[in-house]
Amino acid sequence: MTSAAALVPASSTRARRSPAALRAWKTPIVLAVFSLLSVVLLVGFGRDGDVAYSLNSGGATDAVSLPLITVSSRITGVVVAVLSVLLPLGAALQTKSGRRTPVWYLTAFALIQLFGFLTWATAGNTVPVVGLLAGSLALSVPLIFGALGGVLSERVGVINVAIEGQLLAGAFASALVASLTQNLVAGLLGALVAGALVSFVLAAFSIRYLVDQVIVGIVLNVLVIGLASFLYSNLLAVNAATLNSPPQFVPIAIPIVSAIPVIGPVLFTQTIIVYAMYVGVAVIFFGLFSTRWGLRLRSVGEHPQAADTVGINVSGTRFWNVMLAGAIAGFGGAYFTLGSVGAFSKDITSGAGYIALAAVIFGQWNPVRAAFAALLFGFATNLQYVLGQLAAPSPVPTQFLLMLPYLVTLVAIAGLISQTRGPAAVGKPYPAA
Repeated sequence: MTSAAALVPASSTRARRSPAALRAWKTPIVLAVFSLLSVVLLVGFGRDGDVAYSLNSGGATDAVSLPLITVSSRITGVVVAVLSVLLPLGAALQTKSGRRTPVWYLTAFALIQLFGFLTWATAGNTVPVVGLLAGSLALSVPLIFGALGGVLSERVGVINVAIEGQLLAGAFASALVASLTQNLVAGLLGALVAGALVSFVLAAFSIRYLVDQVIVGIVLNVLVIGLASFLYSNLLAVNAATLNSPPQFVPIAIPIVSAIPVIGPVLFTQTIIVYAMYVGVAVIFFGLFSTRWGLRLRSVGEHPQAADTVGINVSGTRFWNVMLAGAIAGFGGAYFTLGSVGAFSKDITSGAGYIALAAVIFGQWNPVRAAFAALLFGFATNLQYVLGQLAAPSPVPTQFLLMLPYLVTLVAIAGLISQTRGPAAVGKPYPAA
C-alpha cells in the first residue's frame, strides 16, 4: 500500500521546506557579514597604539587599586579577525546538523566583536571600564522598566506601543509632584499613577472598544508628547523654581558587595530606583512563570478562548495587567527626573519607549532577556559619549556615533533573531470584532 508521503513529489517537499531552510541559515549568514566587516575594519584599516583599560572607579569606593590592562590595538585586531572567521563556520556547522545556534554562542560572538571594535576605536587612549559600564546601566534603567511593562502587556495579549508615552508621563508627573511636595516617594507615586492612566486609555480603547492596538498606542504617544510639551512651556518653564525643581535620590552603597572591584561600584552603589529595578526583573520573571497569576496572564495572551472556557475573565485580566504594565513603565520614567537629569524637559525620553519595545522583541517576551537587551542598547548609547570624550580623537565619525544606538536596535531585531514568535493572541481582540 502506497503511503501518502510517497505520493508527494520530492520537488514539492523541497519547495515547502525552502522558507524554513532560509530562516535556519539566517544566523550564520548574518554572522558571516559581520565577520567580513570586522576583518576589513580591524585588519584592512588596523591602527597602531596601545589601549589601557582602567578597572578603577576613581572614587572612595575603591577598596584596592587595580593595575591597568594594556593591549595592542593591532594584535587585538588580528586575533579578533581570526575568531570572526571561525565563529560563523561553527554556526554554519550547527545549522547544517539541524541544531539552532545557542544563545551563549551568539553572545560570545557579540562580545568578541565589541572588544575588537572598542580596542580599534580607542587606540592610544585609556578606557574607563567602570565609567563605561556604570553609564550604560544608568541609561538602561528606564529602558528596562519600559521593557518590563511591554513584556507584561504583550504577554496578556495587548500590543504596547505606548511605552514612550508612559515613560514621558511618568517623568512629567514625578517632576511636578516631587517639586510641589519636596517628597521623593510622592514623586514615585505620581509616576505610577501617570503611567497607569496612559495605559488605562490604551486598555479601554483596545479591550472595551476593540480599536486597533497599534493605532491607539501611536495616538497616545503623540497625545502625551503634545500635552507634556504644552504643559512644560506654559507651566513648568515659567515656574521652574516651584514646579520643576524636584529633589533627587542619592546613591546608596550596599556594604561589603559595593567594595567588589568593578562590579561593586557599577551594580551596588546605586539609587533606590535602580535597586527597585533589580527586584522588579526578578519578581516579574518569577511571577510570570511560577505563579497562578502568571499562568492566567500567559493563557489569556496565548489562547483566550481556552482561558474563557475555564472561567478566566479575559477582558478583566487584560485590562488590569495592561494598567499594571503602564504603572511599571511610568515608574521607570521617574528615573529621568528623580534619579538622573534632575528636571523635566520636553525631549527627556528621546524615543526610549520605542527602544524598550525593541528590547521586548529582542528578549523574546522574557523579562530577564528583555532586561539584558535593554542593557545592550544602553551600552551602545553610552559608547558614543565615551568615544566622544577620548583624549586622542577616535576615527569613528560623529554621525555614526549618534546613530549607533538605533543601528544596534535595527541589527538586533532584523539580523540576530532567526525566528521570533510572540504570544499567539497578541494584538487580537477578544471577543473578535
